[in-house]
Amino acid sequence: MDHHQQQQQQGSEPSTTTKVERKIIERNRRNKMKDLYSKLNSLLPSYSPTEVLPLPDQIDEAVKYIKSLEKKVKMAKEKKERLLKGRNNKKRSRGFDEKNITKSPMIDVHEMGNSLLQVVLTCGFENKFLFNEIIRILHEEKVEIVSANSSSQPGDSMIHVLHAEIPSAFQQFGAARVSERLKRFVNGSISDVEIDPGFWDDFEIDTDIWELPDLSSVVSKGFSNPL
Repeated sequence: MDHHQQQQQQGSEPSTTTKVERKIIERNRRNKMKDLYSKLNSLLPSYSPTEVLPLPDQIDEAVKYIKSLEKKVKMAKEKKERLLKGRNNKKRSRGFDEKNITKSPMIDVHEMGNSLLQVVLTCGFENKFLFNEIIRILHEEKVEIVSANSSSQPGDSMIHVLHAEIPSAFQQFGAARVSERLKRFVNGSISDVEIDPGFWDDFEIDTDIWELPDLSSVVSKGFSNPL
């Protein structure tokens, strides 16, 4: 082999090596893609090991399945948002209802000695008229009101405290009768009590604080346990 032939042979060797390398790289790439397609196909609901679909069909099935999953995810997010919104609205509604529940009025009547009464009324602002009605009932029963005051309490409620003196002529049964009538009135049994709004047209009472000048004389009689 002459010198010229040797040069041609040496020049062709790198070219042949490059072609072989390219073939190996391409074969590896194809095998890798084939493996990826196989894994993707195994994730499809329609996958069957015994029935291998052509590659284009596998890709079509995968695209359809991915789109269906995207739709399901979107629907799930919308449902979650609706549920969260509904729960928040329910919480706000429940909080509003709890805040606006009417507080049932409560009355306690304590006999303090033979002639003294302590009346304690607890109610919501919407029932504050009850205090005026209690004063009206006491006037009807000829009971002398010694002191009366009102104050607000936490939770949108009011507490009204009233001290009264039973006339000596009614001391034996008067306290019990007045106590029973007040309780029946506040608890709703008011068949014997007609609420007359006009009664207060000419009779105004400041329920924030009302002290009568003869309180000291009542205290000296034995009024020693105020609220």
